[in-house]
Amino acid sequence: MAYSIILHISDTDPILCEIEELPDPSHQTITVTSPRRVDGKDLHYISVGVTSVIFPIHRITFIEIVPRDQEDEIIGFVRE
Repeated sequence: MAYSIILHISDTDPILCEIEELPDPSHQTITVTSPRRVDGKDLHYISVGVTSVIFPIHRITFIEIVPRDQEDEIIGFVRE
């Protein structure tokens, strides 16, 4: 079962992505698919066409698990 998550990485903006399973405390890396900014735009530090990325756990501050009913409602910062 895939989970949609918001991954908070040290010294950068959070990213929205999917993972197949939640990481265990013993994991040293986390593999994510479809990485993108929370507003849906491409990440400037990942090459075009990349679909999966492996991040070391020590760079991750925390992980938010997005409830299934809220996956389509994620909105970035909006100025009116």
